[in-house]
Amino acid sequence: MEFNKKLQELRRQKGLTQEELAESLYVSRTAISKWESGRGYPNIDSLKSISKFYNVTIDELLSGDEVLSIAEDDSKQKEMYFRSILFGLCDLCVIILFFIPLFGQKTDGIIRSVSLFSLEGTASYLKILYYILTCVTAGYGVITLAFQNCQKVFWLKSKNMISLILNIASVLLFIISSQPYVASFLFIFLILKVSMLIKRQ
Repeated sequence: MEFNKKLQELRRQKGLTQEELAESLYVSRTAISKWESGRGYPNIDSLKSISKFYNVTIDELLSGDEVLSIAEDDSKQKEMYFRSILFGLCDLCVIILFFIPLFGQKTDGIIRSVSLFSLEGTASYLKILYYILTCVTAGYGVITLAFQNCQKVFWLKSKNMISLILNIASVLLFIISSQPYVASFLFIFLILKVSMLIKRQ
């Protein structure tokens, strides 16, 4: 018997509705409906909860291939979650440019290291661009961390790409405007992000 049929049968034996089962397993009714209709499988944690709730083994619920497939999907989900957290933290960390002295400022023929807040003698348009790009990147980091559980297709497909574009734009801006320390600092984040995406392939 297939997993979805087994799940339906076990629920009926206990005389439960999908809503009641969902409450017992701390999942949504939509998730129960999805599993029982064969449109998906629970993750490993939910599978353990189902097994414990019905007092059956996981082997009784699923075939070996199904267990392997669920384990692989679960591993991919955790990897995506970790990567998303890392991207968000990298983007959020850009805010420290306002406080740490990475910007070169020429004063009386001497180049001093200053923070973005203390930067003077730079063209106004450049300083505005620095502020905008730094604030937008840090803000996007906050959004990425806040929407970890968002499952919208557009968000899942584009969140990492937007982060990369902001990072590349920042590196290019600081290279062009002769701020090598800031550019190097942001380039490290870019390398970290790209390596995470390559590892995924």
